[in-house]
Amino acid sequence: MTAVDMTDPFDVRYDVPVSGGALRVARGGPRADEADAVALVVHGVTSSLEVWRAVARELGSRTRVCLLAPDLRGRGRSADLPGPYGMAAHVADLLAVLDDAGAEQAVLVGHSLGGFVVAGLAAQHPERVSGVVLVDGGLVVPPPPGGDLGEVLEATIDMALVRSEMTFESVDEYVESWQMHPAFARAWDDDVDAYGRYEVAGDPGDMRFVVSEAAVRADLTELVYDEAARTAVERVRAPIRLLRAPRGMLNESYPVIPRPIVDGLLAAQPHALVEEVPDVNHYTIALGAGPGPRAVATAIEAAVHDQASSTSR
Repeated sequence: MTAVDMTDPFDVRYDVPVSGGALRVARGGPRADEADAVALVVHGVTSSLEVWRAVARELGSRTRVCLLAPDLRGRGRSADLPGPYGMAAHVADLLAVLDDAGAEQAVLVGHSLGGFVVAGLAAQHPERVSGVVLVDGGLVVPPPPGGDLGEVLEATIDMALVRSEMTFESVDEYVESWQMHPAFARAWDDDVDAYGRYEVAGDPGDMRFVVSEAAVRADLTELVYDEAARTAVERVRAPIRLLRAPRGMLNESYPVIPRPIVDGLLAAQPHALVEEVPDVNHYTIALGAGPGPRAVATAIEAAVHDQASSTSR
C-alpha cells in the first residue's frame, strides 16, 4: 500500500437544505468568502464525494481555493434524498450548494457522469460559471450502429449497479473487493481505502454498497434518451478543459472517450483544451496513487488563473 497523508483533506462536512431533505457536502480549503476562488466538484454515477480526496489534498497544499464536493442526490450521505431524480434535480441541488456557500461563481469540475451534470449547470446558468473541467466525462459515446438503445441502457444500468446487489460480511471485506478491482491494481493507497469505507453500510454479515437504484436509473435513462442532457457541453460558454484517461474502467488499453468523440467536442467547442493524462484509467484519473489527482488539481488552478486574468482585463 502506498503511504499517503491520512489526514482528512476536507476541513468541514455539512448538510445543505434541498428539495426533500439535505445534501451532504464536504469543503476543502477556506470558506468561499475567504477564498481566492471556488471549485465545485461533482462525482460519477455511483461514486461519492470521497473520489475527490486526493484532488482536495493537492489543491489545498498550494492554493487558497474553496473546494466544494457534494454527494449527489441518491448517493453517499445523500442517498436517502427522494426523487424526482435526473439532471434538473442535480442542477437545482448544485445551485443550492453554491448559494449556501455564498459563491456567485465557480469553476465546475465533473468526473464521468459528473461531467454531464456540470455541463448542464454551465449551459443553463452561465452567470454562475467561470470555467468547466471535464474529467473523463461529459461526452456521449454512441452505441454501435443498429444497437438497441433499450438494451444498451439496461446493460449500462446493470453494470453500474452490480456492486449494490452483493452483500459483505464486513467493511473490510467490502474494501477488499475494491482492492481486487483491476483499475487499482497499481494505484491503491489510503485514499482509495477511505473511498471504499465511505460507501458501504449495514449490519455485519449484511453490509451493502449505498446507492439509490432509482437515482442511477433516472440519470442514465436521461443520458440515453434526452438530447439536451447528452449535448449540454455544446452549449457551454465558459472555457472548457477536458482531461482524458488513456485506459478504461477496468484498466483496459482503450479509453472511455475515443478520439473521434474528442474531435466532435473540438468541432463544437474549438477553444476547448484537451489533455491526455498519462498512465491513468477512468478511476485513477481522479483517485489513487499516480499522476491523476495532481493533473486535475493543476487543471483547476489553470481555470482559476484564467478567471483571474479575465477579471483583471
